[in-house]
Amino acid sequence: MTRLATASLAGTAIEFYDFFIYGTAAALVLGPLFFPTFSPLAGTLAAFGTFGIGFLARPLGSVLFGHIGDRRGRRPVLIASLLLTGGATVAVGCVPTYDAIGLFAPVLLLVLRFLQGLGLGGEWGGAVLLTAEHAPAGRRGLWASFPQIGPSVGFLLANGVMLALTAGLTDAQFAAWGWRVPFWAAGVLAVAGLWLRHSVTETPQFLGVQEHARVPLLEVVRDHWRLVLLTAGSMAIGYAIFYTVSTWALAYGTEQLGVARTVMLTSIMAAVAIKGAMTPFAAMLSDRVGRRPLCLYGAGAAALWMFPLIGLLSTGEPLLMFCGFLVALLAFIAMFSVLAAYLPELYEPRVRCTGAAVGYNLGGVLGGALTPIVATVVAGRGDGPPWGVAAYLTVIALVSLGCFALLPETRPAVAREPAAA
Repeated sequence: MTRLATASLAGTAIEFYDFFIYGTAAALVLGPLFFPTFSPLAGTLAAFGTFGIGFLARPLGSVLFGHIGDRRGRRPVLIASLLLTGGATVAVGCVPTYDAIGLFAPVLLLVLRFLQGLGLGGEWGGAVLLTAEHAPAGRRGLWASFPQIGPSVGFLLANGVMLALTAGLTDAQFAAWGWRVPFWAAGVLAVAGLWLRHSVTETPQFLGVQEHARVPLLEVVRDHWRLVLLTAGSMAIGYAIFYTVSTWALAYGTEQLGVARTVMLTSIMAAVAIKGAMTPFAAMLSDRVGRRPLCLYGAGAAALWMFPLIGLLSTGEPLLMFCGFLVALLAFIAMFSVLAAYLPELYEPRVRCTGAAVGYNLGGVLGGALTPIVATVVAGRGDGPPWGVAAYLTVIALVSLGCFALLPETRPAVAREPAAA
């Protein structure tokens, strides 16, 4: 289990590094380089638009790779998704700017961002099922949480590289070539991830399926459509919180509050580091008290914290911003630390890779793709704190809370299963 969990964590860390580095670049530099004819606000919106394309691609990736995972096994998904995402990320670092090739520059960005999202949409299902389906039932929450630590590691790695480049280069150097370096580094990380994953074994639950679904997506739509919609609605607030903190707040703080890039990146990274460290502890708690209670507490806390979060962010004070980010991310992790165990337990093994991944990634469209765009539009309309952003996030939190309330608990049932051999 330690070897499998390590391979899953490393893979998700690398793939989310690829995904997050684009979001950070979109907040800091892509607007002026690829949309120079736009106003600063419009350029940021356009950059966030290309960022959102990745989320639209993720459900498609979950369908494509979910089909492979449910028909051929979880292991092939891990290899193919890592290759696709890593290759697309390296290519982003090679795209010429608008000044060099005109309209083709943003078009290429859109295509490569779509491919990134396609790969990441398959990654989550394969990595989570690798650990969840090998783990003994009584500790499934803990072991399945390791892939959920990967996003925190990937975010810290991506933003750490970007922070070092921002601090060590002039603005002109960073805009000319410095922002490309983290994208090129994705190639090295992809090779390392493939080496870690080449020896993983297929999961016993997949091998135990007597008859595999011919077309998993059709079975999911026909038999589990309500479950997919509820899981997607439940995921929305987690995505909205994370990308409010990691992407929109970065752009808002640097562009409208005048806070230095290094200060914003450091405040966000410190909060994400604590979030990552708390992930296995929250997951262990779910093995004792259940998955659903933690999700309900997390969504409820999020609904109560969105207005304080925006108020603290609007001060521009590093310590206050950090406190706002940290509490929001702790509410986030109360939900997302348990999802790697919770979502697979909601679906039967023959369609699990497709069903769990589609629900998870549809939530990304609802909460991740739209939030930076909506928040940028709302915040650009006034001079004071953007309370409209807080209201928008609170509504999403209440919707997610309602969806979690309609989902069943799974831990008591699985706790009686025999441990995997």
